[in-house]
Order: sequence, then structure tokens, then C-alpha cells
Amino acid sequence: MSYFRITLHRSAIGLPQRTRGVLAALGLRKRSQTVFHPVTPDSAGMIMKVKELVLVQEVDQALTSKQLREERKPEPGFWIEKAVPRGEIVMPAPWAVARNAYGINRHGDERPCTMLSRDVLVYC
Repeated sequence: MSYFRITLHRSAIGLPQRTRGVLAALGLRKRSQTVFHPVTPDSAGMIMKVKELVLVQEVDQALTSKQLREERKPEPGFWIEKAVPRGEIVMPAPWAVARNAYGINRHGDERPCTMLSRDVLVYC
């Protein structure tokens, strides 16, 4: 059995009560909310009444709310390959060291002035 995947794309603020009633009958209240309805002439008629406000796709099966959340979740932008052991000082990359033209930081020595995390110190 196929389903309509209906997503409210535009808000119904300022629209006639009849249009807002159709959205309520479809179960759409908030923008970006997605509902699934079986493909029937009744559903198709309601969708045609609000076709400017919704995005419609035909899918094979309806998804649960948990599956919809997982679908929206982006992939992580990074992976941790190796964690730094706790308590060990890690020297920063050469570009992360802030020195003047004479190679001396603002304190005149090699003191750490910025801590990026508990394990990474940047010397400046």
C-alpha cells in the first residue's frame, strides 16, 4: 500500500478558516511537520485544497516519528580516531603559537596562556 508523505512547507497564518481547517484535518499544525496518509481520493482532494502550502511525495510505507527524527539527523562532521591520554601536555602546531617577529611571546617566555581543552595547551 502506498502513502502520501505530506510536509507543511508554508504557514497558514492569515489564510481563510477553510484552508486552516483542511490543514487541521490532515493533521498538520507546525511548519516542517510531516504526516503520512494512505493514497485515497479523499486525501488527494484535501492535498489539492492546500497544494501551495505543502510538499507531497508518494512513498511505499509510512515512517514512525522516531524514524523521521533519525532521517533528519545529520551525519557527524568528525570522527574521533584516537583520544589524547588525560594529563599529558600536547604541544600545539607551529601555526597555533602566537609570537612576535623576535620569537618572544607577550610574557617574554614559554608560559602557556590559553588552554583549548583539559589536555591541549597553546603557548603564546
